[in-house]
Amino acid sequence: MLLDAAREAVAEAVGCRADEVVFTSSGTRAVHTGVAGALTGRRRVGRHLIVSAVEHSSVLHSAEAFEAAGGTVGHVAVNRAGAVDPSAYAAALRQDTALACLQSANHEVGTVQPVAEVAEVCRAAGVPLLVDAAQSLGWGPVEGDWSLLAASAHKWGGPSGVGLLVVRKGVRFAAQGPVDERESGRAPGFENLPAIVAAAASLRAVRAEAAQEAVRLRELTERIRARVPELVSDVEVVGDPERRLPGIVTFSCLYVDGEALLHELDREGFSVSSGSSCTSSTLTPSHVLKAMGVLSEGNVRVSLPSGVATQDVERFLAVLPGAVAGVREKLGAPTPATVVQAEELVVDSLGKRCPIPVIELAKVIGDVPVGGTVRVLSDDEAARLDIPAWCEMRGQEYVGEEPAERGTAYVVRRVS
Repeated sequence: MLLDAAREAVAEAVGCRADEVVFTSSGTRAVHTGVAGALTGRRRVGRHLIVSAVEHSSVLHSAEAFEAAGGTVGHVAVNRAGAVDPSAYAAALRQDTALACLQSANHEVGTVQPVAEVAEVCRAAGVPLLVDAAQSLGWGPVEGDWSLLAASAHKWGGPSGVGLLVVRKGVRFAAQGPVDERESGRAPGFENLPAIVAAAASLRAVRAEAAQEAVRLRELTERIRARVPELVSDVEVVGDPERRLPGIVTFSCLYVDGEALLHELDREGFSVSSGSSCTSSTLTPSHVLKAMGVLSEGNVRVSLPSGVATQDVERFLAVLPGAVAGVREKLGAPTPATVVQAEELVVDSLGKRCPIPVIELAKVIGDVPVGGTVRVLSDDEAARLDIPAWCEMRGQEYVGEEPAERGTAYVVRRVS
């Protein structure tokens, strides 16, 4: 009875039938099960999968596994705000497309995707659309005629270890691996009943306050978006300024080591995240920031939880300038150069990690005349993203990259 009641409560929040809802052990498991089941159920149609370039890693990992098994994967690009164009999905559809995936909102920059429009395109082509709704479901149902949906309870404040998978009636679906009688044969094993009940109750609770809280959080994030560029120089606020989740705001700071900045903010009592490569063991920038073509160094993602106090946001804004200035000073951030020395300079940044190649570029750009070039040698993967982003922010021309004996040469022409 408790399980049925929880299923009905979740179905009401999602906007689907109760018998379309399956509880899984996590949101990641829901994604993996949904992608694999839908692709297998439509294997006679073909072996082609479409994903956006900014999907959560759980979707991309499913795509990698599918590709390794002989399938083909099409990646839909996003604009600089992190949003897809529905026409790009239409162009990516093929006769053998078995499934398309699209997140409802991005987990790193908060950009809300045009799910309803993409769902309409997919429906017209007879292709099911799986929506990763983990970030947005706590704020409201996902609009559009989607076919499958995945979500995670901890994203809306519920317990960890509970995921949702919704499979609409009529969608061809074949569960993978051994199955049993539980959860329509799609999630084997005994259900975690206490956690499921708590997940359904918490979803109902946050939804009851979502509309009012969304207005309040949107005002706070808008204040952060407006004030950070005023308080800190050389900052790029990323993500769509309008079509975005209420509580997420992301920005990147030039000449800043992301790891060091996170430590400085942590000392002041603020727990934030970063997509900078210097905070990752792989030393590669976030795939989301890379797909958007925005600055990755000194990246900060602020997530405001429901109930956050206005004074906490004000204190964050008061602390941030000093934290950034301290990190820049330690790294030897550039001061304006005035001496013109050569038509072309070569900056050897081999072996140096983000943000040092950009700092060294900024230090010498004034040492070449207008029209002169700086060639930055770097073997840091983040430079491929950060140097073009720096050029756009500073009004300089990014000529392109060239092969070098070691690493890559990034060529920048001084415009002003």
